[in-house]
Amino acid sequence: MRCAVILAGGSGTRLWPASRRARPKQFLAVTGGDTLIAATVARARSAAGRVMVVTAADQASLVTAAVDDVEVVAEPAARNTAAALGLAAVHALARDPDAVIGAFPADHHIGDPVAFGVAVERAFATAERDDVIVTIGIAPTRPDTGFGYLELGDGEVAPGVRPVARFVEKPAQAVAEQYLAGGRHLWNGGMFFVRAARLLAELDRFVPATGAAMRAIAAALAHGDATAEIAARYPTLPSVSIDVGVMERTTGVVAVPGDFGWSDVGSWTTVAELAETDAAGNAIVGDAVVVDGRDNLVVSDPGAAVAVVGVSGVAVIRAGDAVLVVPVARAQEVRAAVDALVAAGLERFL
Repeated sequence: MRCAVILAGGSGTRLWPASRRARPKQFLAVTGGDTLIAATVARARSAAGRVMVVTAADQASLVTAAVDDVEVVAEPAARNTAAALGLAAVHALARDPDAVIGAFPADHHIGDPVAFGVAVERAFATAERDDVIVTIGIAPTRPDTGFGYLELGDGEVAPGVRPVARFVEKPAQAVAEQYLAGGRHLWNGGMFFVRAARLLAELDRFVPATGAAMRAIAAALAHGDATAEIAARYPTLPSVSIDVGVMERTTGVVAVPGDFGWSDVGSWTTVAELAETDAAGNAIVGDAVVVDGRDNLVVSDPGAAVAVVGVSGVAVIRAGDAVLVVPVARAQEVRAAVDALVAAGLERFL
Protein backbone atom coordinates (compact mmCIF):
# COMPACT_ATOMS: atom_id res chain seq x y z
CA MET A 1 0.00 0.00 0.00
CA ARG A 2 1.15 3.50 -0.81
CA CYS A 3 0.38 6.10 1.83
CA ALA A 4 0.85 9.80 1.14
CA VAL A 5 1.73 11.62 4.35
CA ILE A 6 1.02 15.36 4.37
CA LEU A 7 3.06 17.21 6.99
CA ALA A 8 0.82 20.08 8.07
CA GLY A 9 1.88 21.10 11.55
CA GLY A 10 3.76 24.29 10.76
CA SER A 11 2.90 27.73 12.11
CA GLY A 12 5.42 30.07 10.51
CA THR A 13 5.15 33.84 10.31
CA ARG A 14 6.92 34.54 7.00
CA LEU A 15 3.55 35.34 5.39
CA TRP A 16 2.20 37.48 8.24
CA PRO A 17 -0.41 38.94 8.48
CA ALA A 18 -2.21 36.33 6.35
CA SER A 19 -0.43 33.48 8.13
CA ARG A 20 -1.15 33.47 11.86
CA ARG A 21 -0.77 31.00 14.70
CA ALA A 22 -4.47 30.25 14.38
CA ARG A 23 -4.34 30.03 10.54
CA PRO A 24 -0.91 28.92 9.27
CA LYS A 25 0.29 29.24 5.69
CA GLN A 26 -0.93 25.84 4.51
CA PHE A 27 -4.54 26.95 5.02
CA LEU A 28 -4.17 30.00 2.77
CA ALA A 29 -4.95 30.39 -0.93
CA VAL A 30 -2.19 32.96 -1.46
CA THR A 31 -1.38 31.74 -4.99
CA GLY A 32 -5.04 31.86 -6.05
CA GLY A 33 -7.45 28.94 -6.35
CA ASP A 34 -7.26 26.22 -3.71
CA THR A 35 -5.56 26.51 -0.35
CA LEU A 36 -2.02 25.12 -0.34
CA ILE A 37 -3.04 22.08 1.72
CA ALA A 38 -6.02 21.30 -0.54
CA ALA A 39 -3.79 21.42 -3.61
CA THR A 40 -1.23 19.18 -1.88
CA VAL A 41 -3.88 16.61 -0.96
CA ALA A 42 -5.26 16.62 -4.51
CA ARG A 43 -1.81 15.86 -5.92
CA ALA A 44 -1.23 13.15 -3.31
CA ARG A 45 -4.51 11.40 -4.09
CA SER A 46 -3.38 10.82 -7.67
CA ALA A 47 -0.26 9.03 -6.43
CA ALA A 48 -1.32 6.99 -3.40
CA GLY A 49 -4.28 4.90 -2.29
CA ARG A 50 -4.30 6.44 1.16
CA VAL A 51 -3.78 10.01 2.32
CA MET A 52 -2.84 10.86 5.89
CA VAL A 53 -2.38 14.37 7.31
CA VAL A 54 -0.16 14.76 10.37
CA THR A 55 -0.88 18.04 12.12
CA ALA A 56 -0.95 19.76 15.49
CA ALA A 57 -3.92 18.86 17.67
CA ASP A 58 -5.17 22.45 17.64
CA GLN A 59 -5.10 22.49 13.81
CA ALA A 60 -7.01 19.24 13.25
CA SER A 61 -10.31 21.05 12.78
CA LEU A 62 -8.68 23.36 10.21
CA VAL A 63 -7.56 20.29 8.25
CA THR A 64 -11.00 18.68 8.23
CA ALA A 65 -12.55 21.98 7.14
CA ALA A 66 -10.00 22.40 4.32
CA VAL A 67 -9.98 18.87 2.85
CA ASP A 68 -12.37 15.93 2.72
CA ASP A 69 -11.82 12.21 3.17
CA VAL A 70 -8.35 12.14 4.70
CA GLU A 71 -7.07 10.44 7.83
CA VAL A 72 -5.95 13.05 10.37
CA VAL A 73 -3.25 12.14 12.89
CA ALA A 74 -2.94 14.77 15.61
CA GLU A 75 0.30 15.54 17.44
CA PRO A 76 -0.16 16.61 21.08
CA ALA A 77 3.03 18.69 20.84
CA ALA A 78 5.28 19.96 18.04
CA ARG A 79 8.34 17.71 17.79
CA ASN A 80 9.48 18.34 14.21
CA THR A 81 9.42 16.02 11.24
CA ALA A 82 11.32 12.97 12.56
CA ALA A 83 8.62 12.35 15.16
CA ALA A 84 5.80 13.30 12.77
CA LEU A 85 6.96 10.81 10.15
CA GLY A 86 7.53 8.16 12.78
CA LEU A 87 3.95 8.57 13.95
CA ALA A 88 2.74 8.36 10.35
CA ALA A 89 4.77 5.18 9.80
CA VAL A 90 3.24 3.56 12.88
CA HIS A 91 -0.29 4.27 11.64
CA ALA A 92 0.55 3.09 8.12
CA LEU A 93 2.01 -0.19 9.42
CA ALA A 94 -1.12 -0.81 11.49
CA ARG A 95 -2.97 -1.17 8.18
CA ASP A 96 -0.27 -2.84 6.07
CA PRO A 97 3.12 -4.29 7.14
CA ASP A 98 4.46 -3.54 3.64
CA ALA A 99 3.28 0.09 3.57
CA VAL A 100 5.40 2.62 1.68
CA ILE A 101 5.02 6.23 2.74
CA GLY A 102 5.64 9.34 0.70
CA ALA A 103 6.03 12.52 2.74
CA PHE A 104 4.97 15.91 1.35
CA PRO A 105 5.02 19.34 3.04
CA ALA A 106 1.50 20.80 3.05
CA ASP A 107 2.49 24.35 2.15
CA HIS A 108 4.36 24.10 -1.15
CA HIS A 109 3.30 25.18 -4.64
CA ILE A 110 3.72 23.03 -7.75
CA GLY A 111 3.41 24.77 -11.11
CA ASP A 112 3.43 21.62 -13.27
CA PRO A 113 1.40 18.86 -11.57
CA VAL A 114 1.90 16.46 -14.49
CA ALA A 115 5.71 16.57 -14.30
CA PHE A 116 5.44 16.38 -10.52
CA GLY A 117 3.29 13.25 -10.80
CA VAL A 118 5.94 11.59 -12.98
CA ALA A 119 8.63 12.28 -10.35
CA VAL A 120 6.41 11.04 -7.51
CA GLU A 121 5.58 7.80 -9.34
CA ARG A 122 9.29 7.17 -9.94
CA ALA A 123 10.09 7.86 -6.29
CA PHE A 124 7.36 5.56 -4.95
CA ALA A 125 8.32 2.79 -7.40
CA THR A 126 12.00 3.02 -6.44
CA ALA A 127 11.24 2.84 -2.70
CA GLU A 128 8.97 -0.18 -3.28
CA ARG A 129 11.40 -2.04 -5.54
CA ASP A 130 14.76 -1.38 -3.88
CA ASP A 131 13.85 -0.74 -0.22
CA VAL A 132 15.85 2.50 -0.22
CA ILE A 133 15.10 5.99 0.99
CA VAL A 134 14.19 8.21 -1.93
CA THR A 135 13.93 11.98 -2.05
CA ILE A 136 12.80 14.28 -4.83
CA GLY A 137 15.40 16.96 -5.50
CA ILE A 138 14.47 20.22 -7.19
CA ALA A 139 16.54 21.51 -10.09
CA PRO A 140 17.75 24.90 -8.80
CA THR A 141 16.89 27.99 -10.79
CA ARG A 142 18.99 30.47 -8.80
CA PRO A 143 21.76 30.44 -6.16
CA ASP A 144 19.36 30.48 -3.22
CA THR A 145 20.85 30.57 0.29
CA GLY A 146 17.53 29.79 1.97
CA PHE A 147 17.36 26.12 0.97
CA GLY A 148 19.25 23.00 1.90
CA TYR A 149 20.84 21.11 -0.99
CA LEU A 150 21.47 17.54 -2.11
CA GLU A 151 24.89 16.78 -3.56
CA LEU A 152 24.55 14.07 -6.20
CA GLY A 153 26.95 11.20 -6.71
CA ASP A 154 28.11 9.86 -10.07
CA GLY A 155 25.91 8.00 -12.52
CA GLU A 156 22.43 6.60 -12.04
CA VAL A 157 21.24 3.76 -9.82
CA ALA A 158 18.18 3.38 -12.08
CA PRO A 159 16.75 5.39 -14.96
CA GLY A 160 16.07 8.88 -13.65
CA VAL A 161 17.39 8.06 -10.15
CA ARG A 162 20.72 9.43 -8.82
CA PRO A 163 22.72 8.53 -5.72
CA VAL A 164 22.90 11.21 -3.01
CA ALA A 165 26.47 11.81 -1.83
CA ARG A 166 25.42 14.07 1.04
CA PHE A 167 22.88 16.55 2.35
CA VAL A 168 24.19 20.12 2.53
CA GLU A 169 22.92 22.78 4.91
CA LYS A 170 21.92 26.25 3.70
CA PRO A 171 25.06 27.63 2.01
CA ALA A 172 26.64 31.06 1.76
CA GLN A 173 25.96 33.04 -1.42
CA ALA A 174 29.29 32.23 -3.06
CA VAL A 175 28.86 28.52 -2.36
CA ALA A 176 25.28 28.56 -3.68
CA GLU A 177 26.57 30.13 -6.90
CA GLN A 178 29.11 27.29 -7.22
CA TYR A 179 26.36 24.74 -6.70
CA LEU A 180 24.23 26.27 -9.44
CA ALA A 181 27.13 26.40 -11.90
CA GLY A 182 28.39 22.90 -11.10
CA GLY A 183 25.18 21.02 -11.86
CA ARG A 184 25.68 18.42 -9.12
CA HIS A 185 23.34 19.92 -6.53
CA LEU A 186 19.57 19.98 -6.15
CA TRP A 187 17.37 21.84 -3.71
CA ASN A 188 16.10 19.68 -0.87
CA GLY A 189 12.31 19.94 -1.16
CA GLY A 190 11.55 17.93 1.99
CA MET A 191 9.87 15.03 0.18
CA PHE A 192 10.81 11.48 1.20
CA PHE A 193 9.66 8.01 0.14
CA VAL A 194 10.45 4.90 2.19
CA ARG A 195 8.97 1.69 3.48
CA ALA A 196 7.36 2.46 6.83
CA ALA A 197 9.21 -0.42 8.50
CA ARG A 198 12.53 0.88 7.15
CA LEU A 199 11.82 4.36 8.52
CA LEU A 200 11.18 3.01 12.01
CA ALA A 201 14.44 1.03 11.81
CA GLU A 202 16.29 4.23 10.86
CA LEU A 203 14.74 6.03 13.85
CA ASP A 204 15.80 3.15 16.12
CA ARG A 205 19.35 3.59 14.87
CA PHE A 206 19.77 7.35 14.72
CA VAL A 207 17.07 8.85 16.99
CA PRO A 208 16.63 6.02 19.52
CA ALA A 209 14.37 7.91 21.92
CA THR A 210 11.92 8.56 19.10
CA GLY A 211 12.27 5.01 17.79
CA ALA A 212 11.51 3.51 21.21
CA ALA A 213 8.47 5.75 21.65
CA MET A 214 7.15 4.76 18.23
CA ARG A 215 7.51 1.06 19.08
CA ALA A 216 5.50 1.60 22.26
CA ILE A 217 2.83 3.56 20.36
CA ALA A 218 2.69 0.79 17.74
CA ALA A 219 2.15 -1.82 20.46
CA ALA A 220 -0.67 0.22 21.98
CA LEU A 221 -2.24 0.74 18.55
CA ALA A 222 -2.15 -3.01 17.96
CA HIS A 223 -4.29 -3.42 21.07
CA GLY A 224 -6.85 -0.96 19.79
CA ASP A 225 -6.08 2.56 21.05
CA ALA A 226 -2.81 4.48 21.29
CA THR A 227 -4.27 7.81 22.42
CA ALA A 228 -2.94 7.62 25.96
CA GLU A 229 0.46 6.35 24.84
CA ILE A 230 0.84 9.16 22.31
CA ALA A 231 -0.22 11.78 24.88
CA ALA A 232 2.31 10.46 27.41
CA ARG A 233 5.32 9.86 25.18
CA TYR A 234 5.12 12.35 22.34
CA PRO A 235 5.79 15.58 24.29
CA THR A 236 8.99 14.05 25.74
CA LEU A 237 10.58 13.36 22.34
CA PRO A 238 13.54 15.34 20.98
CA SER A 239 12.60 18.02 18.47
CA VAL A 240 14.64 17.03 15.41
CA SER A 241 13.99 17.13 11.69
CA ILE A 242 14.07 13.97 9.60
CA ASP A 243 16.86 15.61 7.57
CA VAL A 244 19.18 16.16 10.54
CA GLY A 245 18.08 13.11 12.51
CA VAL A 246 18.21 10.51 9.75
CA MET A 247 18.90 11.66 6.18
CA GLU A 248 22.23 13.36 6.89
CA ARG A 249 23.47 10.32 8.80
CA THR A 250 22.22 7.26 6.96
CA THR A 251 23.58 5.76 3.73
CA GLY A 252 22.13 4.69 0.42
CA VAL A 253 19.76 7.63 -0.07
CA VAL A 254 18.83 8.25 -3.71
CA ALA A 255 17.18 11.18 -5.45
CA VAL A 256 14.74 11.67 -8.30
CA PRO A 257 15.63 15.03 -9.90
CA GLY A 258 12.57 17.09 -10.75
CA ASP A 259 11.75 20.31 -12.56
CA PHE A 260 8.07 21.11 -12.08
CA GLY A 261 7.72 24.72 -10.96
CA TRP A 262 8.31 24.04 -7.27
CA SER A 263 8.16 26.78 -4.64
CA ASP A 264 8.05 26.67 -0.86
CA VAL A 265 6.03 29.95 -0.92
CA GLY A 266 8.44 31.25 1.68
CA SER A 267 7.81 35.00 1.45
CA TRP A 268 5.56 37.64 -0.05
CA THR A 269 8.25 38.11 -2.68
CA THR A 270 7.61 34.54 -3.78
CA VAL A 271 3.85 35.12 -3.82
CA ALA A 272 4.41 38.11 -6.11
CA GLU A 273 6.48 35.91 -8.46
CA LEU A 274 3.81 33.18 -8.58
CA ALA A 275 0.72 35.37 -8.98
CA GLU A 276 -0.63 36.51 -12.32
CA THR A 277 0.21 40.12 -13.14
CA ASP A 278 -1.46 42.87 -15.13
CA ALA A 279 0.15 44.87 -17.93
CA ALA A 280 1.93 47.05 -15.36
CA GLY A 281 3.37 44.09 -13.48
CA ASN A 282 0.98 44.39 -10.53
CA ALA A 283 0.03 41.12 -8.81
CA ILE A 284 -3.41 41.26 -7.18
CA VAL A 285 -4.99 38.60 -4.98
CA GLY A 286 -8.53 39.35 -3.80
CA ASP A 287 -10.52 42.57 -4.22
CA ALA A 288 -7.96 45.27 -4.88
CA VAL A 289 -7.03 47.90 -7.44
CA VAL A 290 -3.82 49.70 -8.35
CA VAL A 291 -3.97 53.17 -9.91
CA ASP A 292 -0.87 54.70 -11.50
CA GLY A 293 1.53 52.14 -10.05
CA ARG A 294 3.77 49.32 -11.22
CA ASP A 295 5.19 46.06 -9.88
CA ASN A 296 3.10 46.02 -6.72
CA LEU A 297 1.70 43.07 -4.79
CA VAL A 298 -1.73 43.71 -3.28
CA VAL A 299 -3.51 41.03 -1.27
CA SER A 300 -6.87 41.39 0.44
CA ASP A 301 -9.03 39.03 2.47
CA PRO A 302 -12.54 38.31 1.17
CA GLY A 303 -14.98 41.01 2.24
CA ALA A 304 -12.46 43.84 2.18
CA ALA A 305 -11.08 46.02 -0.62
CA VAL A 306 -7.65 47.62 -0.96
CA ALA A 307 -6.79 50.54 -3.27
CA VAL A 308 -3.18 51.55 -3.99
CA VAL A 309 -2.51 54.85 -5.77
CA GLY A 310 0.70 56.29 -7.15
CA VAL A 311 3.24 53.87 -5.70
CA SER A 312 5.39 51.15 -7.24
CA GLY A 313 7.29 48.13 -5.96
CA VAL A 314 5.25 47.89 -2.76
CA ALA A 315 3.51 44.94 -1.11
CA VAL A 316 0.24 45.80 0.66
CA ILE A 317 -1.26 42.87 2.55
CA ARG A 318 -4.62 43.21 4.29
CA ALA A 319 -5.58 40.12 6.31
CA GLY A 320 -8.05 40.01 9.18
CA ASP A 321 -7.28 42.71 11.71
CA ALA A 322 -3.82 43.62 10.42
CA VAL A 323 -2.15 45.33 7.46
CA LEU A 324 1.43 44.99 6.23
CA VAL A 325 3.09 47.54 3.94
CA VAL A 326 6.63 46.80 2.78
CA PRO A 327 8.74 47.25 -0.37
CA VAL A 328 8.49 44.08 -2.44
CA ALA A 329 12.29 43.93 -2.48
CA ARG A 330 12.30 43.71 1.34
CA ALA A 331 9.30 41.42 1.74
CA GLN A 332 11.48 38.67 3.18
CA GLU A 333 12.02 40.91 6.23
CA VAL A 334 8.51 40.31 7.61
CA ARG A 335 10.12 38.71 10.64
CA ALA A 336 11.25 42.21 11.69
CA ALA A 337 7.60 43.33 11.81
CA VAL A 338 6.64 40.28 13.84
CA ASP A 339 9.46 40.93 16.32
CA ALA A 340 8.45 44.58 16.59
CA LEU A 341 4.84 43.62 17.37
CA VAL A 342 6.01 41.29 20.13
CA ALA A 343 8.26 44.03 21.56
CA ALA A 344 5.31 46.46 21.50
CA GLY A 345 3.07 44.07 23.41
CA LEU A 346 0.88 43.40 20.35
CA GLU A 347 1.45 39.65 20.20
CA ARG A 348 -2.31 39.10 20.07
CA PHE A 349 -2.16 40.05 16.38
CA LEU A 350 0.14 37.12 15.59
